[in-house]
Amino acid sequence: MPAFLTRLNDAAKSKVLTLQEYFVLAGKSLRFIFARPFYGQDTIQQMDEIGVKSLGIVLLTGLFTGMVLALQSSVQLKTFGATMYIGNLVSASMIRELGPVLAGLMVAGRVGSGIAAQLGSMRVTEQIDALNTLGTDPIKKLVTPRVLAALIMLPVLTIINDFVGIIGGNIIASFVIGLPTTQYWRTVWDQIANDGFTLRYIPNDFVQGLSKPFVFGGLIAITACYFGLGTTGGTEGVGHSTTRTVVTTSILILIVDYFITQILLSVLSYG
Repeated sequence: MPAFLTRLNDAAKSKVLTLQEYFVLAGKSLRFIFARPFYGQDTIQQMDEIGVKSLGIVLLTGLFTGMVLALQSSVQLKTFGATMYIGNLVSASMIRELGPVLAGLMVAGRVGSGIAAQLGSMRVTEQIDALNTLGTDPIKKLVTPRVLAALIMLPVLTIINDFVGIIGGNIIASFVIGLPTTQYWRTVWDQIANDGFTLRYIPNDFVQGLSKPFVFGGLIAITACYFGLGTTGGTEGVGHSTTRTVVTTSILILIVDYFITQILLSVLSYG
């Protein structure tokens, strides 16, 4: 076999092995959520790290995204005399798309890199090997609490991000465009109601906006743990793992967002 075909074969095998290891880690971490012993204290600590300590960056992102969205939209809507619909546009954009994706990207940058660095440092200083020696499963002790905390906290952060973004739109609508606050919030509710309901009571926008961060939370935690646990090469390797986590997670969020949107648009009935 020619040398380049051998290298191509080896590279393909390596990629397939990487994917297999990734999904094995994901499967074990999710299965251990329902298996004893439960590391409740570790999960609460991770919820604080992932959720509470990310609140500041999520609030700032949501507020200024909503304000910029309202400001840019007002320029176009003004030409059609339709600035009263600014609330419809801001709420639909924030709840369906910008809120989940921006919260995911912010958490991936802040939390994903932190998890990869923490687990990477434990790997290169042989603390992971020590856990194995003591009979403690590192996936159950280190990965599962982080995955569970991310699955819970990312939807919460997204709700806050959406709400603050809509408030940011309200600020621009009131002080720049001159739209009364009551009219702005009426159009926000009209947009949510007009997009239809699932099971008669759950707005379709909420279904779409909250199913995405649940998936993104799992992606961020599992990807960060995968690169962290696979760290080699000392402190330089920790840096590589951190960078690969942020880049890979950001790309995965954008790709998965497209496919979830496509699926939900075909399942949910709007209007």
